[in-house]
Amino acid sequence: MTKLRTIIVDDEPLALNFLRAKLNKISEVEIIAECKNGREAIEKTMDLSPDLIFLDIQMPGVDGFGVIKKLQSDIVPMVIFTTAFEQYALDAFDVHAVDYILKPIDEERIERAIQRALVRFEADEDALNKSRIISAIDTINERETKHYPPAPETSVKKQTLPNIERKIVIKDRDDITLLKQANIEWIDAAGDYVCLHAQGVTHIKRCTLKKLLEELDPKMFKRIHRSTIVNLNYIQKVIPHTKGEFFLKLGEYDQVKVSRNYREVIKNFLTDM
Repeated sequence: MTKLRTIIVDDEPLALNFLRAKLNKISEVEIIAECKNGREAIEKTMDLSPDLIFLDIQMPGVDGFGVIKKLQSDIVPMVIFTTAFEQYALDAFDVHAVDYILKPIDEERIERAIQRALVRFEADEDALNKSRIISAIDTINERETKHYPPAPETSVKKQTLPNIERKIVIKDRDDITLLKQANIEWIDAAGDYVCLHAQGVTHIKRCTLKKLLEELDPKMFKRIHRSTIVNLNYIQKVIPHTKGEFFLKLGEYDQVKVSRNYREVIKNFLTDM
């Protein structure tokens, strides 16, 4: 019998207790961790590689969306969102996530969500999970601004002079952020989007990883995985993993995996230091 290794995340103790009690009645679910906030969820997901995560959206600090953005694409498990608020585009998440459950959580709704997760798990359809969720977030943003079109974008010319610090242009609704490349710690791909992690904030840019590579400083940034780029200046520790892979610790919470195909990149970097 298939058992889904599951993490449950909620900042409300009563909600966490209720969810645990209901899931313990479902034989196809094995709860492997419980988390009270987004930071714990990121750490446990990276350590335990769950199949499924029940993820509350509204949490202090790192919210449910932030948890997904902070994880490498191939580490993101299947996601069932839980929340007390209807405004998070129910139909969008019904397509892009495994399911979306409104609080107070109904036992029948949980069972239905688990059945959907089992179908997707057995079909191995979660490879584009992060891409779907990021796309859903983008859909929400578009809906919120439908009646308030963004102001015309100001043209930003790329500076090529040697004394000009290289930056990445991030367009978010009617705002344009010029993100210093030196502040970007790591980047991962999610389909037609990239997530740029810089100084505790995740910026989403509609762009492919291949296209973004053309803009990045090749001396500073190296690809360490088919979907991940890292800024060499932020590597704090190299942690051995299984089958020739290893993790790079980049900060207090960020830890990214180096695949076997790219391990020579990091070995050469360490040798040259």
